[in-house]
Amino acid sequence: MPVFKAHIPAGRFSSEQKRALADALNQSLVQSLGIPEGDRFIILSEHGPDELFLDPTFMDMQRDPANAMIISVLVGAHRPVDEKRELAAAINRLVVAAVDVSPDDIFIAIIPVPNENFSFGKGELQLADSTPRW
Repeated sequence: MPVFKAHIPAGRFSSEQKRALADALNQSLVQSLGIPEGDRFIILSEHGPDELFLDPTFMDMQRDPANAMIISVLVGAHRPVDEKRELAAAINRLVVAAVDVSPDDIFIAIIPVPNENFSFGKGELQLADSTPRW
């Protein structure tokens, strides 16, 4: 049920690299949270230099504006902070390996959402009355 939205620099990544980025995001869930591989909901949005602003040095980072990206992920609110740490680390490690950017270039926002707020289709809230399976 996690949903990714990655805001990336326009024209920076090839189609193959975008696929690798999406694969890396999906694998971060599999490796850190035990999410099934088929639980894959990812949006990539490209933005020009006048549409994507990440401070190059905030929090002692050395971000390259040509590579810097913002990745947000909606996850079940039941996730404890240690799992969120594992997820953030996995996202960073796998994205760096997939598209050859610096670890400083990846800003991550993990957004907790109550499980009953997810619909996988048919207008039903499939998780509203059940305990999370993973």
